[in-house]
Amino acid sequence: MRGMRALVTGAGGFIGSHLTESLVRAGWDVRALVRYSSHDQIGALAHAEPDLVAAVEVLAGDLRDDGSVRHAVQGCDVVLHLGAVISIPYSYQAPREVVETNVIGTLNVLSAARDFGVSRIVHTSTSEVYGSARAERIAEDHVLQAQSPYSASKIGADKLAEAFHRSYDVPVVTLRPFNTYGPRQSPRAVIPTILTAALAHRPIKLGSLSPTRDFTFVTDTADAFLRAATADGVVGETLHLGVGVEVSIGDVVSLVGEMLGRNLETEVDEQRLRPPDSEVMRLRSDPSRARERLGWVPAVSLSDGLRRTADWLAAGGAEWFRLPDYAT
Repeated sequence: MRGMRALVTGAGGFIGSHLTESLVRAGWDVRALVRYSSHDQIGALAHAEPDLVAAVEVLAGDLRDDGSVRHAVQGCDVVLHLGAVISIPYSYQAPREVVETNVIGTLNVLSAARDFGVSRIVHTSTSEVYGSARAERIAEDHVLQAQSPYSASKIGADKLAEAFHRSYDVPVVTLRPFNTYGPRQSPRAVIPTILTAALAHRPIKLGSLSPTRDFTFVTDTADAFLRAATADGVVGETLHLGVGVEVSIGDVVSLVGEMLGRNLETEVDEQRLRPPDSEVMRLRSDPSRARERLGWVPAVSLSDGLRRTADWLAAGGAEWFRLPDYAT
C-alpha cells in the first residue's frame, strides 16, 4: 500500500488505535483524527508501538465540526470511520451529544469523502442496532431495533452511509462489529470490568449476568477493517464481524475464574442495569458474509484473548484511565 493514504477517525480509541498500528505495518501512510483534549491528545495510541505512532500524522478535531473533518479527509485515498461516542449508559444521560457526534459527525465524514473523491469509506456500525435478536444467529438483513439512544444514533449513521452510497455513489462498505474486547479497552466495558476486579481480588460489580454476547478479539476486528479498505466487491455491503458464538456475561465470569484458578464473587451494580425495555438479551452474529467477501476468519479464541487482556491489565495497562463514576 505504499503511497496510499488512509484516514482513521477515532484513532485514539480502542479499536482505532489497533487499526492505526495495523495500517502502518501494512505500508499505508496514515493520518489519525483524534478528539481534541487539553490533557491527552492521542488517547489509546499512547499504548501503541512508539515507532509506529511516530509514523502517523495526528490531527486533533471534532467530528461535529465540518471544517476539521474536511481538513482531515482532504488528500486521503481511504477513510476508515470509527469515531463515535460509544457509551450506552452515557447515551441515556446525554442523547443530544451522542446523536450530534454519531449522526452529524458521520454526515460530515460522508460529505467530505464525496466532495474530495475518496476511493473507499469503511463505516463502523455496531451489533446494538439489532436490539434483542429475533433469530438465533443474526444475519445482516435482521430488523433494526433502537433500544437505546446510542443504538438509535448508530442506526441513523448507518442509514446515512447507505443513502450516500445510493444517492451519490459514494463507495461505502459498512462493518458491523459485535462485541470487540482486548487491551486498551475502557475499563467500563464488561470484560475489563470483570478482569480488573478479579485480578484485584475484589467483588465484580456487574449488571445482569444473563445477556449473551459474541466476543471478538481486537486484533481480529482490526484485521477485518484492513481487509475492507481494499477488498473487491464489497462496496455497498454490510458485513458482520463476530465469531458466531454467544457467551453469557455469567459464563465470562466463570471462564475468568477458571483461568485464575478460583471462584469469583459478583455483585449487582444498579448503574450498570439498563432500563427493562432497553436491555439486549442476545447477540450472536452470522459472520459468513465477511468470511466470503473478505476472507476474514477470527484467529484468537476467547480463552486466549482473555489471557492476553488479563496480562495487559496486570502489567498496568489500564492505569492511564482516570474516569468518574460509571454512569457519568
